[in-house]
Amino acid sequence: MHIETQFSIFMVNKPGVLAQVLNEFANAKINIVAITMMDSVEHGVMRVVGGSQDKVRRVLAGLSMPSNETDVLCVNLSNKSGALAAVTQRLAEAHINISYAYCTAGARGGRTTGILKVADVKKAMKVLKDPAAKSAKSKKNVRRSPATRK
Repeated sequence: MHIETQFSIFMVNKPGVLAQVLNEFANAKINIVAITMMDSVEHGVMRVVGGSQDKVRRVLAGLSMPSNETDVLCVNLSNKSGALAAVTQRLAEAHINISYAYCTAGARGGRTTGILKVADVKKAMKVLKDPAAKSAKSKKNVRRSPATRK
């Protein structure tokens, strides 16, 4: 788990613009760790994590596209059902708001990277690092039969 800089790039919603940005990243040898794309009527927003932040800034300055930067939490997850749900449950129990999240495949060891935009990145890291703060749902009370009690 670590904090990473995410770039949000605001693009005109027309054919070829996404390809142009991605080709510029490729030409600058910027490796994309995670990417998500959304659209609205007026523009598309690409959120991207990865590569050298200085290289990304230089490419974006050359493209003259509006963008901004924000810190996001990158969480290494097991590639299995419920992994992201467990993380979001722990953050919810600590009253940490998640504005948005997305995942990418290809983390080390066949794992997945979850990208979370949270209200308080440092508090979220503390909550997720604390093994004693496991989700209440993960603690199951099991009643044993009288014969097995001693």
